[in-house]
Amino acid sequence: MNIMNFPTKLTVTRIVLSILIMIIMVFPFETIGISLPTLRTGVDISVKYLVCCLLFIVASLTDFFDGYLARKNNQVTDLGKMLDSIADKILVNPVLVIFASEGIISPIVPVVVVTRDIVVNAIKMEAASHGKVVAAIGSGKIKAAALMVGIVLLFISDVPFIYINVRIDLLLIYFATIMSLVSMVQYYNLNKHLFKKEDTETI
Repeated sequence: MNIMNFPTKLTVTRIVLSILIMIIMVFPFETIGISLPTLRTGVDISVKYLVCCLLFIVASLTDFFDGYLARKNNQVTDLGKMLDSIADKILVNPVLVIFASEGIISPIVPVVVVTRDIVVNAIKMEAASHGKVVAAIGSGKIKAAALMVGIVLLFISDVPFIYINVRIDLLLIYFATIMSLVSMVQYYNLNKHLFKKEDTETI
C-alpha cells in the first residue's frame, strides 16, 4: 500500500494550510508598507482574517474527507493516522493562541485545550504501548466541532449573529473549552486501568 495515498496527501494539505494561516495571522504587513483593507458591514471584518477564515474552512473540510476516504477505500495507514493527529492540533491550537494574544479570547482557552491534548496524547501513547487503540469519544468530537465553528465565526467577527447581539462565537469557544475538560476526564476514566496495571508491575 502506498503510504502517501490520496487521504494522506489531504492531511498534508491541511498541515500546509494551517502553517499558511499562522503566517498570515501574525505577519506584520504594516511594517513592510502593506495596508490590508477592512470590510465594514456594520462591524469591521479584517480582510486578513477573512482570507484566514476561507483557508480554515478548506482545511477543516480536509479533516473530514481524509478520514472518510481512508476508511472507505481501505487506505488507512500508520503514517496517515499520525499526520492526522498532528494536523488537527496544528490547525486549531496556534489559532487559539494567536486569538488569545490579541485579546479576542481568554488565554485560559488555549491553555485548557493544549493541556487537554497533551494529556489525551499521553493516554493514547500509553494505550499503544499495551497494544491497544484509544478510539475517539463523543465529547471529544463535540469539542472539535464547537471549536471549528467557533473559530470560523471569530474570524468574521461573529457575523451574522453579532447583529442580534448574541456572541455565538464566544459561546462555542468557551463551550468547547468545557468539553475539552470533560473529554480529558472521560479519556482518563476509560483508560486509567492501564496506569494502575503499570504501577502494580513497578511495585
